[in-house]
Amino acid sequence: MPDNRVSAVLSETDQQAVMAAINTIRQKLPFLIDLSAEDRRTLPKMGDRSRGFVSQGLEVATQNEDILPRSFDVAEMRKDVELLASLSPVMLGLAQIQELVEDTYIAVGSEAYSAALVVYQSARANGKGAALDDAVDSLGRRFARKSDKTKPVSTTP
Repeated sequence: MPDNRVSAVLSETDQQAVMAAINTIRQKLPFLIDLSAEDRRTLPKMGDRSRGFVSQGLEVATQNEDILPRSFDVAEMRKDVELLASLSPVMLGLAQIQELVEDTYIAVGSEAYSAALVVYQSARANGKGAALDDAVDSLGRRFARKSDKTKPVSTTP
């Protein structure tokens, strides 16, 4: 069998505990929203270089409320800036966990698939007459090619 990079078991109890922890995160962050693809595309983006701009903008707004439109809410801007600062380490931590889970999921999937390929190849090579014909046929369906029957028939002469 190829390299086995991950050899672990996630018990149902541990899986439930992880899911409970995820639910706790959702409960502690009840203000989270789900943006549409259009919203993600059209909203102005704040990058790392914009942090100073935002901080300075808040300072200017705080010290000069009289220059702002009446509808401008400095307190709401302050809340947004503070929430942004609070969410930053949370987002980093969750991104790191997500990357580790995704990498592990990919590696484990690769290991399982590679092992199944070895089983299929061995069954094909050594399973003749060992009552494995149905199993080999079933495994082999994974590699069956679709026929060209779905191509449209040309009606032009």
